[in-house]
Amino acid sequence: MKKYILGLLVLGLFSCVKRENQSTGTLLYFDLKGYFEKEANRLQQAKPTVNKQVLSKGETEQKAIQIANWKSELAVFEAADINKASWRGEFTIKPLGDGISYTTTNEKIPVKKLEIFKTGNKITSIKIYKSSENRLYLAKDTLIYYPDSLYMVQSAQKIKLLAPKTYRIVGNFSK
Repeated sequence: MKKYILGLLVLGLFSCVKRENQSTGTLLYFDLKGYFEKEANRLQQAKPTVNKQVLSKGETEQKAIQIANWKSELAVFEAADINKASWRGEFTIKPLGDGISYTTTNEKIPVKKLEIFKTGNKITSIKIYKSSENRLYLAKDTLIYYPDSLYMVQSAQKIKLLAPKTYRIVGNFSK
């Protein structure tokens, strides 16, 4: 009897686990996570040199480097994926000439806007606008990616009683 009750308890616990996008198997919005996983793998193989510039606290540092781990380098882009089960139906989809825009006004969703631009089937740019706010904290991030050309992460943060912080990371791919 104890084994039976234990088995039911274990099954009950596993049934409470939140599964994202497994119920339908299809994604409602652009597969940002999948795109950046493929990009990280492609760039890991290509090993491009990147002129990386970091601007923080009014100081700029610049280096020409080869990124050792592209998955980590592009993780902030991948993390902005809007295909979360709880966000399903929260984004308005709007065509933009050669692109598409996904926007939300839901205050609980940090990704406010995602823009994907293409030429034919090839992605030419991705722009992500994030914003999080509560009584103590305000953060605004802009993420821009041009394949084989440039990527940028720009952030502004304001925490109550502390000075605002801003930083910008720009990676230019060497030709």
